[in-house]
Amino acid sequence: MVARVAELPDEVEEGPELEALSHNVQRTFSEIVEHIPYLPEELQMAVANIEDPASLGHLIAGALRIPTEEKQRLLEQVDVAARLRRLSQILARELEVVQLGSQIQSQVQSEVEEGQREFFLRQQLKAIQDELGEGDEQQAEVNELREKIEAAELPEHALKAAERELSRLEKLPPAAAEHGVIRTYLEWLVELPWSRTTEDELDIGHAREVLDADHYDLEQVKDRILEYLAVRKLKPDSPGPILCFVGPPGVGKTSLGRSIAKALGREFERISVGGVRDEAEIRGHRRTYIGAMPGTIVRALRDAGSRNPVFMIDEIDKMGADFRGDPSSAMLEVLDPAQNDSFRDHYLDLEFDLSEVLFIATANLLDTIPGPLQDRMETIELAGYTLEEKRQIARRYLVPRQIEANGLKPAQIEFAAPALTAIVEEYTREAGVRNLERQIGTVCRKVARGVAEGRQKRKVTVSARKARELLGRRRFFAEQRRRTKDPGVATGLAWTPSGGDVLFIEATAMPGAGKLTITGQLGEVMKESAQAALSYVRGHWRGLAPDLAEDWFAEHDIHIHVPAGGVPKDGPSAGVAMTVALASMISGRHVRNDVAMTGEVTLTGQVLPIGGLKEKSLAAQRAGIKRVLVPDRNEGDVAEIPERERGELEYVYLDEVSRAIDTALS
Repeated sequence: MVARVAELPDEVEEGPELEALSHNVQRTFSEIVEHIPYLPEELQMAVANIEDPASLGHLIAGALRIPTEEKQRLLEQVDVAARLRRLSQILARELEVVQLGSQIQSQVQSEVEEGQREFFLRQQLKAIQDELGEGDEQQAEVNELREKIEAAELPEHALKAAERELSRLEKLPPAAAEHGVIRTYLEWLVELPWSRTTEDELDIGHAREVLDADHYDLEQVKDRILEYLAVRKLKPDSPGPILCFVGPPGVGKTSLGRSIAKALGREFERISVGGVRDEAEIRGHRRTYIGAMPGTIVRALRDAGSRNPVFMIDEIDKMGADFRGDPSSAMLEVLDPAQNDSFRDHYLDLEFDLSEVLFIATANLLDTIPGPLQDRMETIELAGYTLEEKRQIARRYLVPRQIEANGLKPAQIEFAAPALTAIVEEYTREAGVRNLERQIGTVCRKVARGVAEGRQKRKVTVSARKARELLGRRRFFAEQRRRTKDPGVATGLAWTPSGGDVLFIEATAMPGAGKLTITGQLGEVMKESAQAALSYVRGHWRGLAPDLAEDWFAEHDIHIHVPAGGVPKDGPSAGVAMTVALASMISGRHVRNDVAMTGEVTLTGQVLPIGGLKEKSLAAQRAGIKRVLVPDRNEGDVAEIPERERGELEYVYLDEVSRAIDTALS
């Protein structure tokens, strides 16, 4: 190529500024050379040796990889100082970019080195494990789970699920969040008793001995268990019954379940559902939730270790419901013989056969159990104990247990029969025997203290007098004679969740305008019974009190009170007692103090049947009542009460309330 060239001379103005610019350009370029591989180190030395500012600028600009346009602008600048100033700006920009690139490169290199270090350490660990014969930790864990799955004898559908989850576990690194979830799930699967069962003890005689040894009386329950054993002996694949023991506290419902498991030779698990309000407590949580786990039923099966245990579902009448669901509805599937062979827990999401489980539920009340749930259970009612039964239970079970619990020996203490009678009658008033055991325990503790302090050397025989001395003042009294010595007081019988109780109806009259006042914290049904009783008495006053003035009811206010005022009461069964109390008040005749009564009264004087007759009869027996007036339609209920439990009670059957008035008034 041929060109015509005209030299463009540089304009150099010597001075401190030019010298400073030259030094700045040299220093900045030296830093750039240290970071850029394509610039040789010799160039750094050459730049340091150039003294001419113009040549310095040309050399540096030519060595840099900057756009041609910028190089052209530098060439066109004839003022050397301005050229170096522009070059300083370019160098500063290039240095910033180079430094940022170096920083990024350093970070990447550090991460790569860390990954290489971890890989190297893992390879070393693997080599050490291979040398020791331990193998890969994750693979060892998978192999261990595979062995457990094979040993668990899972059914086909559970085995498929286990193998699927194990295959997922193999592909996941241990640090993955899903790894722990799958491992926990597989551990639950292999721990459940899919095929493990205990062999039933089908010796009916032995079962009877076990039940009799642990519990006194309760013949209806014992007969039902023996019937189940008999059917099981004849038909081994028969499903387990679903029983519900209903009765007041302390009558032995929960302990009876343990005895049944012992008699059958089965494992026993108690599940308390009192206060449970979350449906997931029964069916479990789905695995999508953090911390999910199976429900109570599956957990109890795992603890039992067999698929045919005895499950005691305690306090089933106290389950609640809220925004989290209704656990009683979830319990329907568990307690339904037609469904529980394919029970599905939300956590497992697999069917489990519960048909071989013997379910026993306990409750104090049937009213709070939903109808569909009641329909799935066979209800057996346990009433309270009689005085004689309590004495026998105390002598056979409670006294030996409390002697042992308080560190005494049979050679150091003995309870006489009158002492047990005194404790039952004077210090307890309950349907069960829980408080009776506490009082016996109190006596044993006081004797144990004397033995420990060295004051008691000889065997202590606890008589009635000694029991009163140790227990203090009497707690309960038979008040019938004192309560019914005045006209207008009748003895009624009431049913409570803790058993039967005696109820006193008091009626009195005072001058007024014919108003009726009802007190004693009564419910609406009981208030209506009082109204109906008064209407009957007003309609039949001529036969009850012939000497009464025609306008007596118009000129007197009547007050009906049912002590104790702090205890809520309701129900229609006090109608007969209210009618008799009002008849006693207007006629001035006393109600016999050995008579108690129960029954609903209509306006025409008919007596309607009531419930809880056995509990009421036991309450009358405890209170020293000799004669009980009951509706004639309850005669069948009386027949179901064993002869020895009726004691000396005489039952009078009523179809009309007039007969109750004739029998009760003296």
